Amino acid sequence: MGTNAEADGGRIFFRSETFAGDPARHRRPPTGETVAEAARDIPLHARCDVLVVGGGPSGVAAAVAAGRLGARTILLERYNHLGGLSTGGLVIWIDRMTDWSGRPVIRGFAEEFLDRLPREAKAGPPPAAWGNRDAATAAWWQARTAAFHGTVTHSPTCDPEVMKLTAMEMVLEAGAEILFHAWGAEPIVEDCAVRGCFFESKQGRRAILAGCVVDATGDGDLFARAGAAYDADIDENDIHHCMNTSWLFGGVNMPRYQRWRAEYPAGFGDFLQRGRDRFRLFERAFASWRDDVALFMGPRLSGYSAVNVDDLSSVEIQSHRLMAQHLSLYREQAPGFENAYLMLSAPQIGIRHARRLRGVASVRRVDWDGRVTVDEIGVSPSLSPKIPNVSVPYGSLVPETLDGLLAPGRHLSCDPNSHSFLREIPQCWLTGQAAGVAAALAVAGKVAPRAVPIGELQARLRAGGVHFSTPVPAQNVA
Repeated sequence: MGTNAEADGGRIFFRSETFAGDPARHRRPPTGETVAEAARDIPLHARCDVLVVGGGPSGVAAAVAAGRLGARTILLERYNHLGGLSTGGLVIWIDRMTDWSGRPVIRGFAEEFLDRLPREAKAGPPPAAWGNRDAATAAWWQARTAAFHGTVTHSPTCDPEVMKLTAMEMVLEAGAEILFHAWGAEPIVEDCAVRGCFFESKQGRRAILAGCVVDATGDGDLFARAGAAYDADIDENDIHHCMNTSWLFGGVNMPRYQRWRAEYPAGFGDFLQRGRDRFRLFERAFASWRDDVALFMGPRLSGYSAVNVDDLSSVEIQSHRLMAQHLSLYREQAPGFENAYLMLSAPQIGIRHARRLRGVASVRRVDWDGRVTVDEIGVSPSLSPKIPNVSVPYGSLVPETLDGLLAPGRHLSCDPNSHSFLREIPQCWLTGQAAGVAAALAVAGKVAPRAVPIGELQARLRAGGVHFSTPVPAQNVA
């Protein structure tokens, strides 16, 4: 078990705990054998302008953005819901959307999506509190995952079911089509360009051809299988590579628990240590959108691969056992949890990192100096008040050489340090919106995604409410 903090050369900012696993113990050795699969003709399910593979935050934003520009858009999703880790993964705490002054900087689709959620489906500080540095106010919101470094931020916690419904309705309202229960299996590649995707479903293997494909799988499944270069290196001291399945406990009294935690920090610390002594892996409870529901976003397990089926299975088994173990000790010893019960384990495993595209451009730690990229598609809050906002370039979504594909979301082109915040849900909304607009423009202009005019892309994004570092010159956009 290790704890990381901001002290590490100013590179690591998220103080948390990770628990080393032993994946080798669970992985079966290679058999060295193969089985031949006969060649076959695959039914063509559909043709479209823009195919978005993956209905997580970036995929939803991409499908809405492309559909609104008139592109015939299909969104392929392997589960029965949209939202990805923000809903099915129970990562219902939405990370900072304001900078350290309290100014909203992740806007556009992200802002519209959250504004559409009813008041009872979200909990977080009001706009008037964003940027507040009053110690007592910040401490109160810090206990509710909405204040960091002594500053209150726009970081709401939301009802996952309402988010699922909102995402679905926004995609359909945009004119896009949704295919649920369809797993994007293999890209269709011709002449070094992605032309569509094979997918698996209850109908068997089928194909969709598209003018432009958006890989929103989060793990880079399509661009990796299409031969695009990618990186998989990690910073072992950070949490950005860890995995786990989150869960919810119902029947709790979170205000009582939070008072105990705030008023008796030594007792709370002893409780956590007793949990570690008993189970080794033990996590604190987080507030949710309701006072009677507790959220657990850990324990975070390190050393596992998000693209190894044995590792994924092992993490699921450990996480579900941990859920039951946590319930027993919380009910026994944590005030506010006397009547807690198992409410829901996340339908989707929590993956933070698998692959990162090698793009035409990339976000690197050295870029955290306030520079503005000429192909900026949006702005991300930085990890610390000591660091300016970070400009996100369009080139970070564009493969170095592969055409016909864009890759928004947590697998965009960046280094491990930058990945620690670019993988978050608001940043996925930001890059997904840009990818959807760019894909629609590429199809309409009959050009490769890398050839989309940056000025037109920025103008469209600005018209869609996206915040830029500097004003974008006004352009006539038909």
